[in-house]
Amino acid sequence: MKINWIRSPKKIVKESIFLIVMFCGVLSFAQNDKTSDKPNIILFLVDDMGLMDTSVPFIANKSGEPVKYPLNDYYRTPNMEKLAAQGIRFTNFYAHSVCSPTRVSIMTGQNSARHRTTNWIKSENNNKTPYGPPNWNWTGLDKESVTLPGLLKLKGYRTIHVGKAHFAPFEYEGADPLNLGFDINIAGSSIGQPGSYYGVDGFGNLGGNESRAVPGLKKYWGKEVFLTEALTQEANEAITQAAKDGKPFYLYMSHYAVHTPFQSDSRFADHYQNSGKDRRAQAYATLIEGIDKSLGDIVRHVRKLGLGENTIIMFMGDNGSDAPLKNPDGYGSSAPLKGKKGKHWEGGMRVPFIAAWVKPNKGSALQKALPIPGGTVQKQMGTVIDLFPTLINIAEVSAPDGYALDGFDLNKQLRGNKNKSRKESFLNHFPHEHRTDYFTSLVKDGCKVVYHYQINGNPRYELFNLNQDPFETTNLANTKPAVLKEMIANLINQLKDKNALYPEKNGSALEVIMP
Repeated sequence: MKINWIRSPKKIVKESIFLIVMFCGVLSFAQNDKTSDKPNIILFLVDDMGLMDTSVPFIANKSGEPVKYPLNDYYRTPNMEKLAAQGIRFTNFYAHSVCSPTRVSIMTGQNSARHRTTNWIKSENNNKTPYGPPNWNWTGLDKESVTLPGLLKLKGYRTIHVGKAHFAPFEYEGADPLNLGFDINIAGSSIGQPGSYYGVDGFGNLGGNESRAVPGLKKYWGKEVFLTEALTQEANEAITQAAKDGKPFYLYMSHYAVHTPFQSDSRFADHYQNSGKDRRAQAYATLIEGIDKSLGDIVRHVRKLGLGENTIIMFMGDNGSDAPLKNPDGYGSSAPLKGKKGKHWEGGMRVPFIAAWVKPNKGSALQKALPIPGGTVQKQMGTVIDLFPTLINIAEVSAPDGYALDGFDLNKQLRGNKNKSRKESFLNHFPHEHRTDYFTSLVKDGCKVVYHYQINGNPRYELFNLNQDPFETTNLANTKPAVLKEMIANLINQLKDKNALYPEKNGSALEVIMP
């Protein structure tokens, strides 16, 4: 039913006052949502948050229904639960197994094998490790890089970076997000972890870990404030200013949490004292709950400003969990998934992903263009590489002609549908030494192969049927030789397509050998 509103004399007076206030340059926010032809975008990225670090179940059974496991009952994330209830969660969302490759992929829309930042960036020097490719992209992004915020800025967006950057080493252009298309940089630099989460330590600037001190935020130094909270307050202030200036905004809300150091957030410590877990595991849980509070605070702030109906938010982690949970199998942090951050198993690469409109309204013009059904579960694969093409399409901006994009637009999947034209594959290329050394993995159509390069001895192969064995209990490499050869051939083709670099030994590249 269409309602024709009739303006009363009192209403006309109010409108006149409002126009005067606007003329003076002061914007008074109303409770009703403000319309815009461009959606605001929030990418809420959590460092080292794996698939099981939440009370929201992300592992689905064969029927596609999410199933709760013990870790889901340990963590408290009510705001994630609310976001999942009003939007869509992906049960098979992949990231690279360590942070910098994922973060550069988000910025570029390219697989790490193509952009060649295949290891985490060390701020001081080349982190290639002993047999890593000498010319891997250890310097990360620079002013000439095509980036997501750079393209959104061209479309009139206020581009806001808050928190961890980790795009380049010290003294290189990409260390400063302002060189990468962001209008505003709050607390972002080369560092990948904070010197301290505590304001009393100046977040590392006041006698803490100065080499990893969080830049800026000086007004919080010496105060009883947690880093997650300080970043949230700063993000909300930046959103407010963008709204006052009448600018659509892209907020890259990139928390340092839940990365080490595992320092307890006192606001939530009481919730875990009787959990039976040790001090570090309890501290980790407080970091998770602090992230969840930040999510809720930002959502409520956007709604308060009347921007909820035209703001889309995407919540995700950047690699598998690094939770300090003791377990003799070495991968308890992601149980029942196998592996954790840096590992080649699913626990190292599967991450939470939720997308929703901040204030769902089926009558909103923007939401009609991209309806996201509430409480929906999407079991088709999604990846971090998909964010770039998805968000530039939402903002109606294009990548430069000839630019190589490896991801897929998630538009159909965000509606709860299956994208029949997308390829169900994800390549994770790690030609370096870490928790799993020198490997490449490929997930394709429910099958997974892992190639371990022949640094010492012969190469090794692992093969899993993820549809039947999602927790990777049985290596089929010896019993399914035809499938193994087919998957390795696909892996080789994808590496060649992306001009990947390989580990090197005695000056020679160790390319993949067919079984």
